[in-house]
Parts: sequence; structure tokens; C-alpha cells
Amino acid sequence: MQVNMLDAKNQLSKLVKAAMDGENVVIASNGKPMVKLVPVKSQRMGTVLGKLKIKQSQLDDAFSPETEKMIADMFYGKE
Repeated sequence: MQVNMLDAKNQLSKLVKAAMDGENVVIASNGKPMVKLVPVKSQRMGTVLGKLKIKQSQLDDAFSPETEKMIADMFYGKE
């Protein structure tokens, strides 16, 4: 569906619902298509947090004496 800017302004809720239902919604100015309304895909927080899981050995390696010395050298220069 294509609607002009003024109609879109007056029917925004209806157009958003149509886009959420999978309909193609295009807003035009003077008959020229300008923008398309598309639903935003939600991302579950559990999915994002699941990607942060690391193994205990990886965590231990991150705080090894060698790693701490390397970081200290970067901040304070090599001894």
C-alpha cells in the first residue's frame, strides 16, 4: 500500500499495524515513494546474554600473571 505524507500522518497507527502484519507500507510525497515502514525485529535478551558465556579456562587465562604483566607493560612501559 502506498499513502501520501498527509494521509500517513493522520493514519499512522493503522499503517504501523499494517506493517506489523506483513503488509508493504510506503509513504510518498507528491506521488514519489520516500520511505517504507518495516517492523523492527526484536531480539530476546537471553539470546544476547548466551553469547557472552565463556569457559572457566578462558576466564583464568584472561587473569594470568603473563596477561597482567602484558597489560601493565602497555600502560607503564616495559621494565
